[in-house]
Amino acid sequence: MDPVVVSLKEWFKTRNNNALFYEIFKIIGSNRNEGDDVSFRITDLALSNLRIHLDESFVLDVLNYGKYKDVLSCLKFFDWAGRQPGFVHTRATFHAIFGILSRAKLFSLMLDFLDSYIKQRYVHRVRFHNTLVMGYAVAGKPQVALQLFGRMRFQGLDLDAFGYHVLLNALVEMECFDAVKVIAKQIEMRGFESELTWSVMVKNFCKQKLFEEAGAYLRGLVSDGRSLKGDELGGLVTSLCKDGKFEQAEKLIEEFKDTETVPMTKSYDAWVMNLVWAGRQDEALEFMKKQKFLDGYVPDLFRYNSLICKLLRENRLKDVFDLLMEMKESELSPDDVTMNAALCFFCKAGMVDAAVELYNARSEYGLTLNSMAYNFLINTLCLDGSTDKAFGVLQDSAEQGYFPGKKAISILADAFCREGKLDKMKELLLIALERNVKPSASTYGKFISALCAANRVEDGYLIYEELNKINEVATRSTFFDLIHGFNRLDRGDVAAKLVIEMQEKGYKPSRTLFRAVVRSLSRMQEPETQFLELLKLQMSCSDPSCTIYNFFIEGAGYAKKPELARGVYEMMMKCGIKPNLQSDIIMLQSYLKSEKILDAVNFFNSLRTSRVLGRKLYAVMVAGLCKANKVDLALEFLMEMKTAKVTPSMECYELLIKSLCLNGRYDAVVILIDDLEKTGRSITPFIGNTLLLYSFQSQELYEAWTRLKEDQAEKSDTSMLRLLIGAFCGRVRVSEQVEHLEEVIGNCFTPNVFTYNMLLRRICSINMDSACELFLRMCQNGYVPDQFTFDILVQGFSRHGRTKEAHRWLEEMLRRGFTPAESTTKLM
Repeated sequence: MDPVVVSLKEWFKTRNNNALFYEIFKIIGSNRNEGDDVSFRITDLALSNLRIHLDESFVLDVLNYGKYKDVLSCLKFFDWAGRQPGFVHTRATFHAIFGILSRAKLFSLMLDFLDSYIKQRYVHRVRFHNTLVMGYAVAGKPQVALQLFGRMRFQGLDLDAFGYHVLLNALVEMECFDAVKVIAKQIEMRGFESELTWSVMVKNFCKQKLFEEAGAYLRGLVSDGRSLKGDELGGLVTSLCKDGKFEQAEKLIEEFKDTETVPMTKSYDAWVMNLVWAGRQDEALEFMKKQKFLDGYVPDLFRYNSLICKLLRENRLKDVFDLLMEMKESELSPDDVTMNAALCFFCKAGMVDAAVELYNARSEYGLTLNSMAYNFLINTLCLDGSTDKAFGVLQDSAEQGYFPGKKAISILADAFCREGKLDKMKELLLIALERNVKPSASTYGKFISALCAANRVEDGYLIYEELNKINEVATRSTFFDLIHGFNRLDRGDVAAKLVIEMQEKGYKPSRTLFRAVVRSLSRMQEPETQFLELLKLQMSCSDPSCTIYNFFIEGAGYAKKPELARGVYEMMMKCGIKPNLQSDIIMLQSYLKSEKILDAVNFFNSLRTSRVLGRKLYAVMVAGLCKANKVDLALEFLMEMKTAKVTPSMECYELLIKSLCLNGRYDAVVILIDDLEKTGRSITPFIGNTLLLYSFQSQELYEAWTRLKEDQAEKSDTSMLRLLIGAFCGRVRVSEQVEHLEEVIGNCFTPNVFTYNMLLRRICSINMDSACELFLRMCQNGYVPDQFTFDILVQGFSRHGRTKEAHRWLEEMLRRGFTPAESTTKLM
């Protein structure tokens, strides 16, 4: 085990183990969820079974232990203690509970407590009026406290020294400065003046920002030989720092330090604390180091804890470790804050095992984790891949009344979704919602996305509905995931509903999404009804526009429902919206995709009266006819384009040449190539690769080329293409021209990986060494080999009987993540 961990563990064992206090608060906290009467009886019985010996000191210790942990449990313990035979609450215990309620700003609860105070059976055992004055003073009701004090004086009663000082302090806090002077005079007259009086009076000056007067007051006390405790100077130092007067505060410390009449520990503590609050950690560290060397100053536990927590937030782990070891060497007993900070330190330092060990031994050390420690531990375990342990920590934190923030939930949710632990993710959400913690929309979104990816789309939709119930808006990606999920299930009706809802939430669906939903609707029963219902809803949530109608026309076209697309097209015109060019294109495409060629031609001809037929519409027509293998009709439209002096796009030539090659009509291919050359345009890689591919399969293209272009000059571009076609079909010997083929291709068109693969196939049939050289040049020229490249080389070496080299290339292929083709594996 790390010696650091061992050292700190030994130190933790020296802490003042308040196991009994821990048990008291555990009993009170565990019965809160029962009915009021049941809870009351169970708690009373369990506390009585502890057989506690109650006295003022013990009650004050319990209240001090719980004042920062659980205020309501403190109040319940106070009530229980007051009802126990043989114990009487004192002014000190009353003041302690008043202070706890006040610090928690539970003033209404405190006033209710005071109003019901007279009904309690232990009221007659304490000084009734004294307690009421203190209670209302601490509760922020100084006027009521003064009225009660006046009534006491009228009845011949008076406050004791403790009560006077509680009242005086409350008046200062509430800035009742005139009343402060009166009560201070009463304290002086009764001889109650003490270091408490001086400390409160310094606070009185500071509340009024009379810092010079406060300093003069302290100097006067020193000159009168009063024995100060140091709280007075510490209070002034704190007030100066809060007012931004750090330099003045530092000079004051040096002044009184030199007089050697005032204990300086409290002032040092105040100075360190205010430096930390101001974010001046380096100055605080330097001051502590200096004063420890000069005066043997050791800050109290609170100062150390505050500085360590600040340094943790800044990831200054070395400084944190140094302070922890310094506390250990100074034999300070660590408290919960110290040990929580140490746990956070372990997490941040990557010492996950040490953090888990400390967490598991929390009952041994009497450790109660705070929310920061729970968050750090959960986050660290998630990052370490221990998501189940992290979830266990979260469940424990929930049982202890803490619940991690949204960040910790998000980290744990990410981990569960990433690991596919969707049932635990669901449990995590339920735990959060039970405690009124709303995870972020992105966290819900990740869960829904994971459910959809796992084909649990219905479960994802249930989570989405929960989001709606708590008025949380789902993210755009969440809608996309759900819609695509329901499309895969052919539940276009739900997908369509979600498309409308996402727009109501302010998100704009993409064209692809609309298309997918419409295609999904088309696979349902009565698709037309569903489709028109979606269109109606769409128009109700947005202004009718050509773009919206186009989405539906396109969607119907992709679903191969041209009649439906035409119905929307005509509906658009009836609504007074003129179809734009995009409308005409996608309507035409919807006919062509469904191979409704006659309808496509009729629609195209109908457009002649409404617009000038341009290059885009002709290109759609030619492309669609080629894909439908209507080559003659496509050629007619190409000729019509040229007659209308509309320049055909390269796509038209590419698709026509591919279709003509597929149908073996090589004469027409050569004519088109010639036509392309006359327009001054170059051969594209697509056309060049198509010609080379079909040259591999047959000599017919070469023969057609020779027959139709034999009169052309040898130096023309097409003559170079003829050379390539002849070389690839085997009609031109290339044994002496292998090195030049690559150059010839580059002169004809820009090569790509497909081109190099075909060239490799040709050369592999002749010389494998030349093929390897070509492979290297291919890589040097920036082309990335693909699966087919390696298939060609492996098969080439196998056919040439060079088995070892074939296996070496196969290994390289597998190393790069490619799967050999079946024809390749058969040769091996």
